[in-house]
Amino acid sequence: MVLSRARWIKDQHGTAVLEFAILTPVFLFMLTGMLAYGIYFGAAHALGQLAADAARTAIAGQDQSERNTLVAAFIDHNGGAYLLIDPARLSYEIGDNPDDPNQYVVRLRYDATDLPIWNLYPPLPLPSTEIVNGATIRRGGI
Repeated sequence: MVLSRARWIKDQHGTAVLEFAILTPVFLFMLTGMLAYGIYFGAAHALGQLAADAARTAIAGQDQSERNTLVAAFIDHNGGAYLLIDPARLSYEIGDNPDDPNQYVVRLRYDATDLPIWNLYPPLPLPSTEIVNGATIRRGGI
């Protein structure tokens, strides 16, 4: 059956399939990007939670040495329990703030090069491969 040109232009059979075939790769690419960015921001959030929990651990210490021991032990033993955090890629700086000895500071650095965000299409703007997060807690007084 041969359709005339006027009837062929008006014929709408199969247009949904054609639209689906054209738009599906676009939607899949967008979904992949959203998932990859979600994983990256999930790791950043988990790193912030780890820093806050580690800083709270410092309250139990009597002096800087004991606080450092407690916080380092907490990070070493619990770093892998936080979602998306690989303890082998985690480093930290801990100690009293030199400008204010009543402030205890925990600064965490995470090498995020293993996260799937780096497999995205290169022209997309990507965040840093190192996630840095920290927390501070006050030791008594005002």
